[in-house]
Amino acid sequence: MHVTSLGFRTDLALLTSSGSVVEDRGTHLVVRTPDNPSYFWGNFLLLAEAPVPGGEREVVGAFRTEFPQADHVSIGIDVAELGDDSRAAFEAVGLVVDVATVLTASSLVAPREVEAEVRALDSDDDWEARARLSHALYPGMPEERFMTFARGKNLQERRLVEAGRGRRFGAFVDGALVSTAGAYVTEDGVARFQSVETHPDHRRRGLAAAVVHAAGRHALDHLGTRTLVIVADTDGEAIGVYRRLGLDRKSTRLNSSHTDISRMPSSA
Repeated sequence: MHVTSLGFRTDLALLTSSGSVVEDRGTHLVVRTPDNPSYFWGNFLLLAEAPVPGGEREVVGAFRTEFPQADHVSIGIDVAELGDDSRAAFEAVGLVVDVATVLTASSLVAPREVEAEVRALDSDDDWEARARLSHALYPGMPEERFMTFARGKNLQERRLVEAGRGRRFGAFVDGALVSTAGAYVTEDGVARFQSVETHPDHRRRGLAAAVVHAAGRHALDHLGTRTLVIVADTDGEAIGVYRRLGLDRKSTRLNSSHTDISRMPSSA
């Protein structure tokens, strides 16, 4: 299957580089992360195109067949937008449909200064703090289950760091990690930002911009990166932060948007 979205292409490159497995079924890909089966976007189906009308339930059934133990549903579609009928059919079975926008830049605009220490994550304690920051974004999730997922995700990402493909940076306020972002090389000259996270009590202080800028500058200055890639919810607040840093919509034949469909585990 040929993947046209630069967002999905870079996702797949990072996943396979850190231990995930991709199976090509022709019309779709099955992406698995055996070491972390609760990783929502490490265990998903990626469709080349939207299903035929009425085929939405079949797609969800195919996910259940491939991932019988999963308590989530994650389906990507390599198209910029779904038709209204298809969107409604997915929503009718309890799924959320999001359109993500792919932004790129060859340089970054410096953000305003922040009252925080911005540096790369290095120690085990730094990475454990990152896992706990992630949990703070999903307070309804049972701690033990979520932390198992978050620590597994850290292990995958640290493989990329150890391979020299990038770094994750954090903003520390009074010694506590409150915002973080990573950027990692996916192919020659291309690096993808990963998981920009900011504690709810520390938002709108310029911290997300600071860590994205730090991770991006590291990729540009030290890893031979010519193109930075980030993916954001089209209707989310974060996309404005990224655009102010100089990231903008991709203007090539590659899809500049793609569709994510998901249902995450309940907090019960």
